[in-house]
Amino acid sequence: MNASDDGTMTADGRYLVVSGRRRQAADPAIPEPLRRELVSELTAARRLLGDDPDAARPRVRDAEVALAERGDPWWEPTPDGRRARLAAAMRALLRHRRPDATICPSDAARAVGGAEWRDLMGTAREVAAELATAGIIAVRQHGADVDVATAAGPVRLARGPDWSG
Repeated sequence: MNASDDGTMTADGRYLVVSGRRRQAADPAIPEPLRRELVSELTAARRLLGDDPDAARPRVRDAEVALAERGDPWWEPTPDGRRARLAAAMRALLRHRRPDATICPSDAARAVGGAEWRDLMGTAREVAAELATAGIIAVRQHGADVDVATAAGPVRLARGPDWSG
């Protein structure tokens, strides 16, 4: 959620109070184009809750974690929390885009790391490798599947053979 929703931001900007309930605010360091994509994915997932809650819940969770509205607080990140946010951002961005579209690992790193996103690129590639091993995503270079651990240079992430999103 953001300050324009039916709520009031706390003075420190960390929480949004809606109907008397305090909720973690989205990370303000997420670049605006990525924030818009993640909010759009969250909105679409929430709309799906009434029709197909089993399909919607993981989508809602991924978008909320990617935005840092759930999970570790964005103002006190932990290594495990960042890894969870990176994985959630990768899945949420791939869901939001066309089924045949790809994302760059830096998209997830930018969403999670803000101005220090470059410091997260090694971790983003590790998380991509874990998701690729699970078949959730595919790592590609020049259109061919590659092992991200041995690939030199830029790679792209796509929906994998076991994508359920």
